[in-house]
Amino acid sequence: MKNWRNEYSQKITSKEKAISNINSGNRVVFGHAAGEPIILVDELVSQKDRLQYVEIVHMVPLRECQYCLPEMKKHFHHNSLFAGAGTRHAIKEGRAEFTPVYFSEIPRLFRDNILPVDVALIQLAPPDENGYMSFGVSVDYTVQAALSAKIVIAEINKQMPRTKGEHIPISEIDYIVETDRPLIELTPPKITDIEEKIGSHIASLVPDQANLQLGIGGIPDAALKFLQEKQDLGIHTEMFSDGVVDLYEKGVITNKYNNVNPDKFTATFLMGTKKLYKFVDDNPNVEMHTVDYTNNVMIAGKVNKLISINSALQVDLFGQICADTLGNQQYSGVGGQVDFVRASSLSPGGKSIIALPSTNKKVTISRIVPVLNEGACVTTSRNDVHYVVTEYGIADLRGKTTRERANLLINIAHPNFRDELNEYYNRIFTPSHSRR
Repeated sequence: MKNWRNEYSQKITSKEKAISNINSGNRVVFGHAAGEPIILVDELVSQKDRLQYVEIVHMVPLRECQYCLPEMKKHFHHNSLFAGAGTRHAIKEGRAEFTPVYFSEIPRLFRDNILPVDVALIQLAPPDENGYMSFGVSVDYTVQAALSAKIVIAEINKQMPRTKGEHIPISEIDYIVETDRPLIELTPPKITDIEEKIGSHIASLVPDQANLQLGIGGIPDAALKFLQEKQDLGIHTEMFSDGVVDLYEKGVITNKYNNVNPDKFTATFLMGTKKLYKFVDDNPNVEMHTVDYTNNVMIAGKVNKLISINSALQVDLFGQICADTLGNQQYSGVGGQVDFVRASSLSPGGKSIIALPSTNKKVTISRIVPVLNEGACVTTSRNDVHYVVTEYGIADLRGKTTRERANLLINIAHPNFRDELNEYYNRIFTPSHSRR
């Protein structure tokens, strides 16, 4: 790209001037998770007094969301595509909204003007020698938000790792604010004894040469801990964190048998510590794609031995999975769970695993239940579920009758609640037909 440096320098401005281009009533999409452009978002909040009902759209927040505070109600309205700690209370109180959507479908909302984008606030790595800027740790829906927006305001952060895959030319950016600051970090969780037991069960289902889709948290990290004796694992996922780097350094992850993207870590966003961000920076073995590629069932379903590992809040005795609501309260979102549950079902040798502790932390509530809580939404239907794992074992539900499913799930429930679950079973199912 000729003369890109002149165009770049002409677009550099202050954060105040850049954000002054946002007007009341605009729909503003933020870059995702660790890719949130903090400088721009904080400046938007600081200009609140001149703004009314600016709609803010994004998925996972990793810090306090000041625009969701009660005193911001007349200035900002959040439209959440995946609730988090900083947004779920506002959703509960009606100061924010929640839009149910598969992660893989979000780019389509922007591209097809189902949710027209007025302004995209994004964070990018500095331009390469040709004037192209990497989306770094947040490719996912951020790419399409930038392509669809009427105005694109980019925070160009010297500390954003340059990842291979998606990039954007200077010509697509309207305003540039340069920064040099650390990315948001996510400290690895402390793994509990229960999570270790679950991780051990999960690892027993993972064969050599498998390709993994896994999220973040104690259970995925525990599973990684027990995969150290496996050989030639690969990564095709929506996100990964520090634990994957550890297995790569030990030679467990090689991506050798990733038949869709050989030798590549394939992901759409990243969350972790400086160790992760340093690992992916200019790493030719890490390839970042938009979420409508990584989570596309027809693409991920072609990956051999795709093992998807996802979590849940509740599982009922029919095998219905609730992973995003607590009763009628929005807790998180569907994310990529259903995308990968279905992709792993299409994958040659693939397996879908839903993992959860059998109870809450105080052991007062069973998470395997007769029926989902009133108002709870089904995230993954019983028709899609394969393996369910708790610290008490593995239930393989595929091809099982409703009676067989109930028995298998009761067997991996916490012992304190098995009598109650059996009582419900005996009321619902005809005892004379039971195979118990």
